[in-house]
Amino acid sequence: PLPSSTGWGDQLIWTQTYEEALFRSKHSNKPLMIIHHLEDCPHSQALKKAFAEHKDIQKLAEKFILLNLVYETTDKNLSPDGQYVPRILFIDPSLTVRADITGRYSNRLYAYEPSDISLLYSNMQKALKLLKTEL
Repeated sequence: PLPSSTGWGDQLIWTQTYEEALFRSKHSNKPLMIIHHLEDCPHSQALKKAFAEHKDIQKLAEKFILLNLVYETTDKNLSPDGQYVPRILFIDPSLTVRADITGRYSNRLYAYEPSDISLLYSNMQKALKLLKTEL
């Protein structure tokens, strides 16, 4: 597997750091998808499995700059409503966290359960579509 896929998609290209991810997003004009998770969190593990096994997600993920983090960054933008895992944020190439692309839980806006995997897929499509219409 490529470095730092940590099981989320071994054939995908994952950036190593938040700074690198921002740089790449800005320069490639691709949206950035950040997955915050913890190795020993059962929710993270379950979501990872669903994500890795979802063929369409894995294919669509190639259009994103990808980063998965097992630690919290000090950037407050990345925890707009708290530091819970797993959470998935989309950031556009203008380096804005998309507060309009959220999951289904009002108390944890960026949380996804394995049962929400099709919602995550449509949110990924939405992130790519927004990019086309806004730029």
